[in-house]
Amino acid sequence: MDPASDARAPRSRALLRAAVAAVAVIGVVAVSAFTARWAATSASADAVPSASASATVEEASDEASTEELYESVAPSVVVLETESATGAGVIVNEDGSILTALHLVEDATSITLTYYDGTSASATVSDYDEETDTATLTPDTLPSVLIPATIGGSAAIGDDVLAIGTPLGLEWSVSSGVVSGLDRSLDTTDLSVTGLIQFDAAVNPGSAGGPLVNSDGQVVGIVIALLSADGDEGFSGIGLAVPVGAALAGDGGEGDGGPQQ
Repeated sequence: MDPASDARAPRSRALLRAAVAAVAVIGVVAVSAFTARWAATSASADAVPSASASATVEEASDEASTEELYESVAPSVVVLETESATGAGVIVNEDGSILTALHLVEDATSITLTYYDGTSASATVSDYDEETDTATLTPDTLPSVLIPATIGGSAAIGDDVLAIGTPLGLEWSVSSGVVSGLDRSLDTTDLSVTGLIQFDAAVNPGSAGGPLVNSDGQVVGIVIALLSADGDEGFSGIGLAVPVGAALAGDGGEGDGGPQQ
């Protein structure tokens, strides 16, 4: 055998082993790089839907449901009864003052209130304003836990609203809808009021005096009337409320003590 061949053989085998080792190292590096890229891509893909889902849940949680809004406002609503009418009112002050519709109480000789906890009280008219058809009542008894409503700002067309009252004698009933129009006028033989909020939440006899509530749980109006083309007193999809700012500003404008009872 050629000595030169014998010398080359070990070198060839050494080079082969080195080449195989290099290929193995490259393979390991390639696999490691692929694994790292796959892990990063997977983590990124997982993160995007998770963040999106989290944001969606957070946004949804910020919007109170009708049930939550009702539960937050209903304890501030009172059922109001006179010898000739049934309606509602809403507690607007920590002293227990109640805002309601004037036409419910202006001719009453007695006014009986029922609070959300079942407590009963008599009330007198302390202030009133014919231009807004609103009155403030002072009760002679307060419930053990008094919860005044949160008074809101102005309403805008398209705003979601709730009406809470005693339609047809059904106490603490709630209906929902939207603000349908603003600056409406009401001119009948009994009432002449301007600057009203029009809304389509169902109201019926007995709803008057109750609060109109926005999606933040704020009282934006006091319900005073419903409109009907055929003169029917039942629901027609058009309710009217006095903006609460006008109601609060107007009360007391007709002199001391309100109507005589």
